Amino acid sequence: MTEKNFYNILRDIRNKVLHPLYFLMGEEGFYIDVISDFIEDAVLTDTEKEFNMSVLYGRETDIPSVISTAKRYPMMASHNVVIVREAQHLQQIDGLLPYVENPLESTILVICYKYKTLDQRTKFFKTLAKKGVVFTGKKLYDNQVPGWISDYVTRHGYKIGPKALQTLADHLGTDLGKIVNEVKKLFINLKKGSEITTEVIEQHIGISKDFNIFELQHALGTRNSQKAYQIAKYFADNPKNHPFIMTTAVLYQYFSKILLYHSLRDRSQKNVAAELGIPPFFTKDYAQAAKNYAPARIIRIFSLLRQYDMKSKGWDNETTDHGELLKELTYHILN
Repeated sequence: MTEKNFYNILRDIRNKVLHPLYFLMGEEGFYIDVISDFIEDAVLTDTEKEFNMSVLYGRETDIPSVISTAKRYPMMASHNVVIVREAQHLQQIDGLLPYVENPLESTILVICYKYKTLDQRTKFFKTLAKKGVVFTGKKLYDNQVPGWISDYVTRHGYKIGPKALQTLADHLGTDLGKIVNEVKKLFINLKKGSEITTEVIEQHIGISKDFNIFELQHALGTRNSQKAYQIAKYFADNPKNHPFIMTTAVLYQYFSKILLYHSLRDRSQKNVAAELGIPPFFTKDYAQAAKNYAPARIIRIFSLLRQYDMKSKGWDNETTDHGELLKELTYHILN
């Protein structure tokens, strides 16, 4: 069976369409955890798990032990379920090949190979893909995060507006585990069908609706100096919630999109949203920012961001803290 996507795998497991092998790999561990946990919870009853569920760990086991456990027949259950967590620590993972070539149909062997991927040219990978389910969890790019959050919120029966969506995306980064944990806090405190707003986010997650990275971008883009300085000071006073390195990384992405806007011939809302990877609602903000920042000025800002990133790491700076650096950087971007 060829590689399948995340939701198809979950749907099949829910419908009892099960396979003898699941090889879950890739940089994004969130997907691997969800699929393996779902198999652990959904395939066997609590009573059946007592004799038919084995959870092994790559640091504590070896290939012969995995194969031996996988070859057990189920006792008073439909399947023997074997989950190997942290399988990236197993020595010579391709030593599983003899079992993979002829897996036991009554066993469900789940290999959780986090933060790495197999070479698809190998016999081991090709046999896995033929005999079972191979899934690769890929890290999201920054511009994919808003769409992922929107889809996740919608699938769980809630709504979210563009501003709230961007606030979450800009603040939480690309760590899906972190995103899900924070969004679940909102679900717990909202009725099904409710809309997630910036006010709700501030109340239950603590991201200020007025002083966050999204609002800093907007203040810089519109050249609202007073607001930008206020936010920079707020970040400086709350460094744990607003790390300098994360702020500069997001600003780099922001100005990169403005520079990209300058290069677009087709500046229709649909095309700008697609090219910049932003919700259509925000295209007018980038159009305004492009008027305020010519390409040459953006190149200078990139130089400033690199310079202050180096300063934050101690280069040519022994005394100035990150908060003061952000205030200086904000001033130089605007002037």
